[in-house]
Amino acid sequence: MESNRELFDLYQRDVYRTCYYMVHNASDAEDLTQEVFITLFRSHREHIGQLKAWIMKITVNHCLNYLKRRNSLHMKVSSNPHLFTGTESKPVDRQVEERESAEEWAAYMNRLPAKIRAVLTLRYMHDFTLAEISELLAIPLGTVKSRAHKGLRLMERILRDAGAHIPEMGGENYEQRRKSIEAQIK
Repeated sequence: MESNRELFDLYQRDVYRTCYYMVHNASDAEDLTQEVFITLFRSHREHIGQLKAWIMKITVNHCLNYLKRRNSLHMKVSSNPHLFTGTESKPVDRQVEERESAEEWAAYMNRLPAKIRAVLTLRYMHDFTLAEISELLAIPLGTVKSRAHKGLRLMERILRDAGAHIPEMGGENYEQRRKSIEAQIK
């Protein structure tokens, strides 16, 4: 059984990366990472068999809850614009980050719905199997497969719109097409 410090050292990067790809904001990802580890430190994890899977489940759930709260706030703000004045501008460090390829991918991922983003993040960032993702997110395996398929198709469209060269696969089968898109994502 790892101590809290060992647990943090082992999984901090994975948790932060997942949070960052889910919320696309470095400071929010840091805050969520802290919340996840506070939850982990307070929990009884002695009988957990798949520790990383359990941690990733908690991470994704925290991110999905955050996104729901944020969307609710955005709806309240947009329905009452007269309460807010001034313009919002991007800080310089944010503009610099956007030029980096990691930020570019985060922007692509941000265009995906949160539930699809969660499946793709777990599948391609953390190499979980579809069955493991099904268990982590507590959804049927068929739903995981359909979200992964839809996510790859949406990502293909996003990449094409961004000008990425993805070869046309007119007569090729689905498996070859999927592998081509997966190579682009990784």
